[in-house]
Amino acid sequence: MPAAPMLTPGEVSMRAGIAISALHFYERQGLISSIRTAGNQRRYPRDVLRRLAFVRVAQRVGIPLVRVREELERLPGGRTPSRRDWQRLSGAWRTELEDRIRHLEQLRDDFTSCIGCGCLSLRQCALANPGDALGREGAGARRLLGPLQTDQR
Repeated sequence: MPAAPMLTPGEVSMRAGIAISALHFYERQGLISSIRTAGNQRRYPRDVLRRLAFVRVAQRVGIPLVRVREELERLPGGRTPSRRDWQRLSGAWRTELEDRIRHLEQLRDDFTSCIGCGCLSLRQCALANPGDALGREGAGARRLLGPLQTDQR
């Protein structure tokens, strides 16, 4: 039985819609792997396309690449994720995504109430000082720049 044809970085790049530099980055991160030819050129197995799709979808919803790599490493024999794997992981990641959405909605609501205050009321500002956290540390300024530092904003 002949070996499955391998893909060049250019072929993977074109089919997956990502830059070759991204392939190299994903490889350095341990998300995909290649073999080297006798001429030291990278070649990828065809299933790298599914792996890349898995990585890109997870990344698009905000899953850190470290977590994606951890999940890929749990697959037996380094196999490509299946539909069942995605269902299992997406269920767990959905909870995280919903938590982040709630957090962003709270930031949005706090930001809306903050507009116009100019952060002159640090006791009440929900963004600069949520729940007057700085006030619990005692009286006086808490966020001063050092003598050699400047505000980069």
